[in-house]
Amino acid sequence: MAVLNHVSSFRRLLINSTCSRAYLSGFKSSISLDKLYPSSRLDITTIPKAPESKNGKFSGFIPMDKIQISYVRSSGPGGQNVNCVSTKAEIRFHLASAEWIPEPVRTKLAERMKNQLSKEGFFIIKSDRTRSQQLNLADTLDKLRDLIQSVAQSLVVPEVSPETLERQRRLRERAARERLREKRAHSMTKQGRQSPTLN
Repeated sequence: MAVLNHVSSFRRLLINSTCSRAYLSGFKSSISLDKLYPSSRLDITTIPKAPESKNGKFSGFIPMDKIQISYVRSSGPGGQNVNCVSTKAEIRFHLASAEWIPEPVRTKLAERMKNQLSKEGFFIIKSDRTRSQQLNLADTLDKLRDLIQSVAQSLVVPEVSPETLERQRRLRERAARERLREKRAHSMTKQGRQSPTLN
């Protein structure tokens, strides 16, 4: 029995030394990430650079270092998870100094959501849709992104083609003619009800 233990420990030592030699020698498998994706940046520890907003449009990127994230206890059913884990996500940021939102969108957002701003000018979005912190955080970010994009779309005035303007003018003229025709018909009906006057 002692001999078997000695042999198995020797075998483990041999396997470990072989693996460590292969690791130290720089051995890489043929299916390693840098061989599968040669042009990709494999460093996942750095924060990606924010895409630039072009022509004053919101790019959809929300910088996580410019917003404050907090978690509080959620309400509603959920068993002991509600009592133990703070799953309700809340994000807040100062709207006036949020340079990652274009200036016209910030102004319109401040007008539209003035009742949801705090006294200090912080905009707050909350979510407790799920019992997961990360899913609720993702939901708050989606709410914020959708709100900013809807405000940005409301600022865009669509260009109207000359054909559309001409068609709208003709429709207005036809509606006016129809209204006058109905008015004349109603007048004739009322005149027909009057008794003839004797001179």
